[in-house]
Amino acid sequence: MCRPSKFDAAFKAKVAIEALQEKEPLSVLAKKYGIAPSVITSWKESLLSNSSKAFETPSADQKEVKTLKAQNDRLMRKVGQLSMECDFFAQACEDAGLKVK
Repeated sequence: MCRPSKFDAAFKAKVAIEALQEKEPLSVLAKKYGIAPSVITSWKESLLSNSSKAFETPSADQKEVKTLKAQNDRLMRKVGQLSMECDFFAQACEDAGLKVK
């Protein structure tokens, strides 16, 4: 299992963009930010391979998330309704002298 990164995505993007601009060598950037040049290279490759996602239209995954959120909301309302009905019938049973678990 990998340990969580101590760098956030914005920092990684900033360093990767600086590396892509090639104004300074990787060794200088590595010293400047206190990270290994291989890490900067990895971040640069990730940025290049995922850069097209910035221009994509909403994907099927986002549509699926929206559908799942709607389904979750519907189910949560149903749980609330059933919970109220259960409480109502439990109280009615108690009022009638029946034991309720």
